Amino acid sequence: MTEPLNPPDETGPRNGDLPAYVGNGVIGLRVREQPLQTGMAIVSGFAGEHPERRVEAAAPAPYPLAGDLALNGVWLNDQPSAVSNLVQRYDFSTGELTSAFRFEAGGVSAEVVVLTFASRSAPAVVLQEVEVRVSAACQVGLRAIVETAGLRGRVARRRTDTPGEPEPACDGSLLWEAEGGLSQCGYALSTEIVGGGNAERTVQTWDAAGPLRTDYRLRARADRPVRLRQMVAILPSMLHERPDEEATRRIARARATGFDALRRRNREAWADIWKSRIVVHGASERHQALIDAAVFYLNCSVHEASPAATSIFGLATWHDYTYYYGHVMWDVDAFCVPPLLFMQPDAARAILDFRTRGLPAARSNARLSGRQGAQFPWEAAPLSGQEAAPGAGESAAHEDHGSLHTARAFALYADVTGDEAFLKEAAWPVLSGVADWIVSRLTRTSRGLELLRATGPAEVPEPPDNDAFTLMAAGEILRRAAHAAQQIGREIPEAWKEAARDLYLPVRSDHVIAAHDGFRVSEPKGATPSPLAGLFPYDHPAPAIERKATLEFYLAHWKAYVGAPMFPALYVTWAAMAGDRDLALELFEEGYAAYDKGRFHQCLEYRPDHPDSQVAAGPFFANLGGMLLGLTLGLTGLVVDDGDPQNWPRRPIVLPQGWSAIEIGRVWVRGRPMRLIARQGAERAELTPE
Repeated sequence: MTEPLNPPDETGPRNGDLPAYVGNGVIGLRVREQPLQTGMAIVSGFAGEHPERRVEAAAPAPYPLAGDLALNGVWLNDQPSAVSNLVQRYDFSTGELTSAFRFEAGGVSAEVVVLTFASRSAPAVVLQEVEVRVSAACQVGLRAIVETAGLRGRVARRRTDTPGEPEPACDGSLLWEAEGGLSQCGYALSTEIVGGGNAERTVQTWDAAGPLRTDYRLRARADRPVRLRQMVAILPSMLHERPDEEATRRIARARATGFDALRRRNREAWADIWKSRIVVHGASERHQALIDAAVFYLNCSVHEASPAATSIFGLATWHDYTYYYGHVMWDVDAFCVPPLLFMQPDAARAILDFRTRGLPAARSNARLSGRQGAQFPWEAAPLSGQEAAPGAGESAAHEDHGSLHTARAFALYADVTGDEAFLKEAAWPVLSGVADWIVSRLTRTSRGLELLRATGPAEVPEPPDNDAFTLMAAGEILRRAAHAAQQIGREIPEAWKEAARDLYLPVRSDHVIAAHDGFRVSEPKGATPSPLAGLFPYDHPAPAIERKATLEFYLAHWKAYVGAPMFPALYVTWAAMAGDRDLALELFEEGYAAYDKGRFHQCLEYRPDHPDSQVAAGPFFANLGGMLLGLTLGLTGLVVDDGDPQNWPRRPIVLPQGWSAIEIGRVWVRGRPMRLIARQGAERAELTPE
């Protein structure tokens, strides 16, 4: 139940596939197939000016675990063509990536095995062990590097001593400043050689603006491996005003704890997370493996210590990503927070804390548009939390549904955890602020309260009137805000009651909820099933006849939409809600599994066969989060509220063809571990104490 299926080993060059993504929610690394070569690093809360768009954006930081290897004086980085037998293995159960290769130079060969992981127990620390076995006795050089080359920014401070101390606390520390001077990031490096006998150690001290680098030279024997261990602490200035100094303290603590103890604790932390593994009885091994991968990537991208919410690609980036800029968007609130609440509620809280810090910016944003309350940014900058949409910001001007998902995420946290203090101090300001914004955004007409010129998830150039998805979500937020007022003893504003009562929703004569006024399925992006998202995950209380007609209508057009990002992952739930088990299984494949491509099950944004698929970008959290949302709340029929959790299961269980049950061994509910199981054909899911 708690052992995930690991992805297959990868051999040889990537051939354009994305490198492995290793992270712990504070630090994210892209590790190349030859892992000593410099990859890419993203640190939560570290931001600079984007070099082209000049907006605040997540900035690549110095790569902490670069290295080099020499055999009889011939260095790998000088002779990269001498590498062969590339193999990488990813153990999702522990978060450990193991890379292996052969290096032949100087008349000998070396078998090299590299272990890389990001610590969950010490989330400011990433670790690597390089094991070298040589074919014959020879001189070996090993080099650990915190690499700054090729980055935009500058070294603001670099030390290899510890002021006032007779011996340095670590190999060295570095203060890196992002382009534009928006933020800084501190590094501290510690290294050691294991099994190398009398190794000569050299720390590069003279280069005031260069990378951190420690070299070891030793005589290696064929019958004894040599290991270089690298530990690097990384902190953004968002967490500490002098982050290089705090990084030194953190690496000293990690050094005292020891590599082996940190590895053991990291494994224990992952073992605990995997108690929340989602097991689908009767699913194919491939589908279960993709579910395990989604659970892994979501959980390795969030942490209770994260200073900023994860982005739509987690803490992963690569050189050819050309958009999103590490901004925090509504997809994270809508698709990632709900399943995360049941797995890592403290990490979900960290995501919401980012929104709380951005509440003043949301209030200013609303005022600038002549509205009341709080309107959260369309693309929130990772450092400031302010609007950072590039250029003219067309989406920021018209896609008004983003704030609704933020408000709902706060309500869900309050309901799932039962945290009364959170409800009063954190959820209420957001719910009430967004409810006030909704009222000020609506226009009174003869048909009721309408939402004019608002773009829904189908991003079309000309904003339509009365986007159904936005209206359905707005109704849910108004009702939840009113209930929150009752919970904390506040008076419910009459304007909220009136708005919830008089919201206009475009419903056709055949009882189908239209995507917007004047909707035609033949229009550009007309197959976008956004009204279905009003039925789930928003549980809009549509009459049975509208619910049935709307499901049938949009499900009939799924082939015109799959391949695009986001909503296709929810098709499996919508097909099950319509009672079509065969279609549900087909749509799990077409709407999610077909997005899997390349190394280690990194779900892509677009399906590779989609005409808009130009760059392989992943793991894409709207897709994998949406799939997990469907498994935890959709197919299980749970409707979360502040009442007795035993009453949350509300729909009969219909699962994709061949699936007999969905089982989650541990979900966190009201601070207690519980077990959730939804059996095919059952009247309701079972939510019982663990």
